[in-house]
Amino acid sequence: MGIKIIATNKKAYHDYFIDDVYEAGLVLTGTEVKSLRLGMVNVKEAFCRIRRGEVFIGNMNISPYEQGNRENHEPTRERKLLLHKEEIAKLTRKVEEKGLTLVPTKIYFKESRAKIEIGVGRGKKMHDKRETLKEKQHARETARAIRDHQR
Repeated sequence: MGIKIIATNKKAYHDYFIDDVYEAGLVLTGTEVKSLRLGMVNVKEAFCRIRRGEVFIGNMNISPYEQGNRENHEPTRERKLLLHKEEIAKLTRKVEEKGLTLVPTKIYFKESRAKIEIGVGRGKKMHDKRETLKEKQHARETARAIRDHQR
């Protein structure tokens, strides 16, 4: 399975506790696919929304393709995500719970098809973010100490 990661949303893991992740396909135009292959995408400010039984991603910036003509795409247009009905129903029930939201975490190509990983996230409070940073720093220091001790 050839997976080529195009972009990750590190901010999502900083701002949310990601519980479940789902893989969804993207409905794209030709110039959007070409821009994705060049890595010209930003998902930091992107969000997912469920409307009339369909899932859409908004504010995901795919830069216009340089060799595109007048038929080039709009960079931040709303794009439809492809999921099974059961998955959409499950996501709808989860999002209706208080404090849960859909957050795009990763965009990648899987066997030449553009996929996006969306996570069901619960927002972190400021003290949670500080605790996460402390844990990361402690793990880094521990790894550094072990590495230096082995030399």
